[in-house]
Amino acid sequence: MTLSPDDLNPAQRDAVTTTQGPLLVLAGAGSGKTRVLTYRIAHLVRDLGVSPAEVLAITFTNKAAQEMRDRLGELVGPATRAMWVMTFHAFCGRLLRADGGRLGFTRSFTIYDEDDARRLLTSVVAELDIDPKQFPVKGIAARISTAKNELVGPVEYEAKAVMPPEKVTAKAYRRYQQRISEANAMDFDDMLVNAERLLRENPDVLEFYQDRFRYVLVDEYQDTNHAQYEIVNRLAARDRNLMVVGDDDQSIYSWRGADIANILEFERDYPDATVIRLEQNYRSTETILAAANAVVANNRGRKAKTLWTANVGGEAVVRYSATDERDEARFAADEIERLLRDEHRSYADFAVFYRTNAQSRIVEDTFLRAGVPYRLVGGTRFFERAEIKDVMAWLRAAVNPTDVQSLVRVLDKRQGIGKTTIDTLRSHAIAEGISLSDAVARAGGAGWLASAPAKRVAALAEDLAAARDASGGGLRGQVEEIVGRSGLLSSLVAENTHEAAGRAENVREFFGVVDEYDLQHEEPEARTLEAFLEWVALRTDLDEVEESDRAVTMMTVHSAKGLEFRVVFMLGMEDSLFPHASSMFEQTGLEEERRLCYVGITRARERLYLMHASMRQLFGQTQYNQPSMFISEIPDEHVRSEGIGSAGFGGAAPGRGRGDRGGAIRWASERGPSGTDGGRVFGSGARARREPEPKLVLAPGDTVEHKVFGRGIVQSVAGDKVAVTFPGGGTKNLLLGYAPIRKVEE
Repeated sequence: MTLSPDDLNPAQRDAVTTTQGPLLVLAGAGSGKTRVLTYRIAHLVRDLGVSPAEVLAITFTNKAAQEMRDRLGELVGPATRAMWVMTFHAFCGRLLRADGGRLGFTRSFTIYDEDDARRLLTSVVAELDIDPKQFPVKGIAARISTAKNELVGPVEYEAKAVMPPEKVTAKAYRRYQQRISEANAMDFDDMLVNAERLLRENPDVLEFYQDRFRYVLVDEYQDTNHAQYEIVNRLAARDRNLMVVGDDDQSIYSWRGADIANILEFERDYPDATVIRLEQNYRSTETILAAANAVVANNRGRKAKTLWTANVGGEAVVRYSATDERDEARFAADEIERLLRDEHRSYADFAVFYRTNAQSRIVEDTFLRAGVPYRLVGGTRFFERAEIKDVMAWLRAAVNPTDVQSLVRVLDKRQGIGKTTIDTLRSHAIAEGISLSDAVARAGGAGWLASAPAKRVAALAEDLAAARDASGGGLRGQVEEIVGRSGLLSSLVAENTHEAAGRAENVREFFGVVDEYDLQHEEPEARTLEAFLEWVALRTDLDEVEESDRAVTMMTVHSAKGLEFRVVFMLGMEDSLFPHASSMFEQTGLEEERRLCYVGITRARERLYLMHASMRQLFGQTQYNQPSMFISEIPDEHVRSEGIGSAGFGGAAPGRGRGDRGGAIRWASERGPSGTDGGRVFGSGARARREPEPKLVLAPGDTVEHKVFGRGIVQSVAGDKVAVTFPGGGTKNLLLGYAPIRKVEE
């Protein structure tokens, strides 16, 4: 790729060529900030002769880091390999692998994910006889995480604890840190805390990295917490060539420690800073941007900027007033099918956003019945599945014998080894002053256990020892050898059930993850089991989102940040839901909710739907909420109303114009497949009377047509379950009433 100034607008060009001193780039949504970051690095290397090794670029997700590396590879070629372009946690991991010994850690320390940390904290709470009903583990974990993000250690936290929850947390915090340190492990928060401590307490280490990185660039600066803020500013303190890029209007993560003051007060920290605003949006239509600007302009705590675009005009924002949550979901499914048909779109063009995960259930149910394929972001993730957790525990135990959490999971999952045996091993480890790993190794001949469990533990100890010595066939071969020693896959195969077969397929898919890692990492030092485990631990849910033309994306608005879609549906736009009841009555919280709405709106490129219901079943209760105040902040000329009040109900929705389709809902028989919820529609109102669909009756040998798989032959019917064989697609077990199928009369 040729690096040309003509590829940049004037503001972008200023940001790229301002290379000396502190620089704040306020990058509005869709304004090309990744282009600015990559072009600036390329300009430093190609035009100014800066060594690629002197550049550090930090972002928040692996996906963003990989995108930046890919673009840099096109601009500067192989020189990219010498640059550190990575997430905060990956950067801290490198520092701590190299110099963590200064803090008492070995190079093979384990990174505990959220589940590992929760399990350890749960055991600590039990040890301290803390009542989890009175002081839930989740609340204790949140307070500890907040303290770490603010660089408040256990001793300091205990000194400031006043209220009972704080005092209980202080006790748990101290013991938790003791236990995790003994395991030669760190949780995600510890990685930031320990990296900051390493730089603060070791001037020679700080000087080394200041010498190394003369140019520091940080993306999504509005999302940094205090620990990250300290790390960045220590690294940049000497040369002061710090570029931060962000958008205060997209600061939506205060609940996980992000401090919007870091970006709002950058000029206080660096009075001589250059400030450049990127306000030209390349993503959305003029109408969508006008709606977004109108909403966020109501916030007081922001830096003034107004997005604009050359994409003049655009479809009006559709406000759909639903009767209830099912009507809302049906309208979304109906519109997706209409736009697929009329505008020749693909399913990947569509995204459905909601404020809380609980809202997805009805949408999923409705889409299943309608045969609309979807990908759920934020559901059960691959690496959170039990069988994958089991594999990870074995790999971690092989790398780090002192990782108690992983070893306990390995013991717990081995057939014939139960809680009593594990408790006995732990007791003797404490009594003997040895590690649990050493206790497992000695248990076979120590006389601590009865004959049968002693033999099982001895066999496990042999397998663990062999796993630690595994080395054959590269990284993939090493992982396969360890999994083979674990017996996890063979036991699933032996179980010989449909569920076990699916879990075995997931374990096999894990080997594909290893291959994927190998293809992406060519450096010899990266092709180690330790490096692979770190890579897995640092992956986020959004790293799993892949481009596909076969599925609509469903996610919370929080998860949507950084993404874009041609058509966006924002569901549940109601006061108490969005803005959320926990935030809408307090100015700071309300402003973050408004920023979240702004993020959702600016994900849309071509069409935007804002939807609300007059009645909603949620959290087991019936809610009657007013339409979101954020909708009322959008000027009337940018909105077209449909649904209740737009037609068939005595006039238009308050403050809006009449819809052009009469609010009609086309469902079941109008869209095709029998067996779905609904029936024929009568009248034009949004709550038109429906005639029930006759129940679909099938028998073996019948021909059916599935919306996705095409025609197939019924093999068996058992109640609501039907097995159908599709040419080229195999046999599918389907649920009548959900599967979008219809009987084909030959």
